[in-house]
Parts: sequence; structure tokens; C-alpha cells
Amino acid sequence: MNEATPRRGSAGLNKVMLIGNLGADPEMRYTSTGSALTTFRIGVSRYFKGQDGTNREETEWCSIVSWGPLAETLGANLTKGRRVYVEGRLATRSWDGQDGQKRYRTEIVANEVIFLDRPSGARDSGLGDYVGGDMEPEDLPFDRSRDD
Repeated sequence: MNEATPRRGSAGLNKVMLIGNLGADPEMRYTSTGSALTTFRIGVSRYFKGQDGTNREETEWCSIVSWGPLAETLGANLTKGRRVYVEGRLATRSWDGQDGQKRYRTEIVANEVIFLDRPSGARDSGLGDYVGGDMEPEDLPFDRSRDD
């Protein structure tokens, strides 16, 4: 097959990866069928030099949707200002507005969300981002030279 010829049935790629901060607390609800649904918006900023040479910041606001157990976890743990990594896919839905006009909304349907900071008020354990596993005594993050 010639390399310039597209393969039949080859799939496209619909993947989004974002890092940003929540602009407001998430909204969680359950659908009529009992599925958990959590929605939230994150601001994703980019920094650049303007044509006049000044440093500029531009923020894009992205709507995120999550379903099922992920939605329940996010609804219980996310708050305004939290920094998150979101991975998912783009999805556009449409509906008829009250004025009869067709409306469209493009959202990111999340399949993975990672908290990149600690919730406000959380105590720092001194272990950084360590989340478990076996540690040797010499790896512990305190001075063992004082064995009282």
C-alpha cells in the first residue's frame, strides 16, 4: 500500500490533556437513571510576549464532565481553586434553546483526573507527593542521628 493512501477503517484520535485551576466548586447530581454526573470548569492559562514586548497572560475556560465513580470522587474532593490534570475526549452536544435556536456546547468528557495540589487546610506530612509503598528506614525524611 502506498504511504500516502489512507487506510480504510483507521481510527482518528480524540484526546485532550489539560492542567488548570477550578473556577468554581463542581456541581454534582444524579441522572434519572441513577448515574453520577459532575461538571466543573477549569481555567487553563498560557503566557506569552505581546507584539509590544510586554508579558501577557491568556486564560481559556474549559467545561469538564465526568460520570460514574469518577464523578462521585470529584464531587466530594474538588473545590474552587484546586489545580488538576484532566485527561479525556472532546464531545459536542446540541439542544433546542427556549427561543427555538439550535444550541451547541463542546465539553471535555473526563476519564482521568489527577489532583495536583493539596486541599486547603490539609497538613503536609513531610513526605511530599509520596502516596504509599515500602520504605526503608534510611529513606525516611527525618534525621535519625538522634536515637534518644
